[in-house]
Amino acid sequence: MIFYTFCSQTLRKNSVIPATLKVFRTPWTRHPGLPATSRLIHVDRPPIVPSLTTSYAHGTSSMSLLGDTVGGALLKSVERWPDKEALVFLEDGVRKTFAEFLKDVDQAAAGLLALGLRKGDRLGMWGPNTYEWVLFQFATAKAGIILVSVNPAYQLQEVEFALRKVGCKAVVCPTEFRTQKYCDMLRKICPEIESSTPGAIKSARLPELRSVIVLDSRQPGMFHFEDVMQAASSQFTQQLQELQKKISFDEPINIQFTSGTTGAPKGATLSHHNIINNACFVGRRMGYDWRLNTRICLPVPLYHCFGSVGGGIIMAVYGCTLVFPSAGYNGKSNLAALESERCTFIYGTPTMYVDMLAQPDLAKYDLSSLEGGIMAGSPCPAELVNKVVSLMGIKGLTIGYGTTENSPVTFLASPLDNMERKCETVGYIMEHLEAKIVDPTTGEVLPLGMKGEIMVRGYCVMLEYWGDPCKTSECITKDGWYKTGDIGSMDAYSYLKIDGRSKDMIIRGGENVYPAEIEQFLHTHPKVKEAQVVGVEDVRMGEEVCACIKLVDGQESSPEEIKAFCKGQISHFKIPRYVLFVTDYPVTITGKIQKHKLREEAEKQLGLKRK
Repeated sequence: MIFYTFCSQTLRKNSVIPATLKVFRTPWTRHPGLPATSRLIHVDRPPIVPSLTTSYAHGTSSMSLLGDTVGGALLKSVERWPDKEALVFLEDGVRKTFAEFLKDVDQAAAGLLALGLRKGDRLGMWGPNTYEWVLFQFATAKAGIILVSVNPAYQLQEVEFALRKVGCKAVVCPTEFRTQKYCDMLRKICPEIESSTPGAIKSARLPELRSVIVLDSRQPGMFHFEDVMQAASSQFTQQLQELQKKISFDEPINIQFTSGTTGAPKGATLSHHNIINNACFVGRRMGYDWRLNTRICLPVPLYHCFGSVGGGIIMAVYGCTLVFPSAGYNGKSNLAALESERCTFIYGTPTMYVDMLAQPDLAKYDLSSLEGGIMAGSPCPAELVNKVVSLMGIKGLTIGYGTTENSPVTFLASPLDNMERKCETVGYIMEHLEAKIVDPTTGEVLPLGMKGEIMVRGYCVMLEYWGDPCKTSECITKDGWYKTGDIGSMDAYSYLKIDGRSKDMIIRGGENVYPAEIEQFLHTHPKVKEAQVVGVEDVRMGEEVCACIKLVDGQESSPEEIKAFCKGQISHFKIPRYVLFVTDYPVTITGKIQKHKLREEAEKQLGLKRK
């Protein structure tokens, strides 16, 4: 916009228009309805001018989008910091510098080509947080192979569905982890493996599968990890180098399965461009571009965008050091890692922070190196944010919001934001993205502060749900807007408040009630550990509010006490008609609470019945 204004003034002044510049004579057309100043908001720093006049924001930046591939971004960091520590896996005793990591990545990538995998093939990574997970994340990217992030908790039916849905040609996994017997499950799905030659599997149920690569043991019909590394001859190393010229940053590089809270998981397909730029701008907002020695404690799972993009790709873009406390989540291991490795940042879901705060010996750990962190992945109660800042000393804690389909972060607070904004919002819009809050029925953009469906457009929007054009078109409009299905409101600075899922909204006697708002309030009760609110059937009101509460260990309460706590603090129609005390919630394989099942359980317990 600035560039065009400058050109047009210059051309008018000189009155002579060279033929090569006649393109600039095309008049620029505004989007109808609003002046540009009310739509754009500059987000290189936390916004200080309330620019917006309606619930539409376009985050502008002085920094351009990156045109790198995943392999290209890693190479730049290796050239800049070859001897800097890139990865630390404390449980397995693995430490790698950037130069060492790149050497392993190139060897593994060439080995995959030697095994017969080709650009565009899909490789499923199935297992916990180990060095090999990150290694194959980057090796597949360099070889143009699409990494399929498979939840390590998947059982037989789930993993079979995922591998068949995207047509995986190879699977990488450990023999087992905790109660998960990965190789045994694969043999149950594909009994043909036992009698197959490694690399030549022919399975009736997984027709595209050819290879299984086991990380820690030798199994009949399967490759060992070392077979891959040793197969990387000079021929395939050369082939890998030539391949780098053919890989485009717009090509798919990762398939992430959504949780499927109400249906079968869908494969969100992300490109190099999606994840490189999301990592770039998340890191920039966190200050990784100017901090000298960022060491990130990463307990979040790598199979999820939070870990693989917020961790792995940020490492490649900014040269950060990633510290993995344990292969599977362990609150005590997190605290020990923060102290021993002098971590400066930590990532986690709200539940992970709850677990760390609940450690009885929290006070004994030296957490003085911590400068900041990110809390994301599910709604973040204000009371929890306050406790993390005060008890763990993470003054630079930020709250983020996004979806797998958006690579994932679309709104993120600044470490410099005040506590009110950190507790009540999920931050302001990310660079180079558009967002709007619309009436779910009419699609019209709403006034500032009004609740509606959050929609996002920009570089972050996934390519597609793999092999599912119908589901893709349901959530991405013809003009490129991704429909999040979340309800929220935006202020004049583009800070976003989340009020829950549109499908979770309760309509009580004509009043729209947003469960997240009540949940946030209930979390301020000292006896409440966790609260989930659902709508249950009511003959008179249509729906009534039901709070399902987990109490702090050792505490007792009553429905009357909870209702009395709410009285005078929240609107009368938001006060739960029913209060149930529970010990757990029905969850998906990724740990997301299944509210439709919770509602069914509540109605059954209350003796109600939905039509």
